[in-house]
Amino acid sequence: QVQLVESGGGLVQPGGSLRLSCVASGSIFSINNMAWYRQAPGKERELVADITTGGSANYADSVKARFTISRDNDKKMLSLQMNSLEVEDTAVYYCNALIRTTRWSPYMNYWGEGTLITVSS
Repeated sequence: QVQLVESGGGLVQPGGSLRLSCVASGSIFSINNMAWYRQAPGKERELVADITTGGSANYADSVKARFTISRDNDKKMLSLQMNSLEVEDTAVYYCNALIRTTRWSPYMNYWGEGTLITVSS
């Protein structure tokens, strides 16, 4: 059984900063790409940023130069540093990872339960 648990959400004023973390646990053989997604009220879930095992990152245009994704492969941890937060960043943020549970199993898509970030004055 695999779990992804996010932490670090909350209420922040516009212009402020937050750091999200996600830890993967359980029966894990290896982790491939990891990512952060978000879903704002009334909108579809969208990719915020993703990162390969080697550390190559990709960002949505709306968060470039403000957000930084990183990972610690040894700790099975994913992070998202969010700076200059805007009201439009308000959403539930989800951790996502492609994980193999054994050497012979395919990579499967796993999701955390999400953490709410509210940007408001």
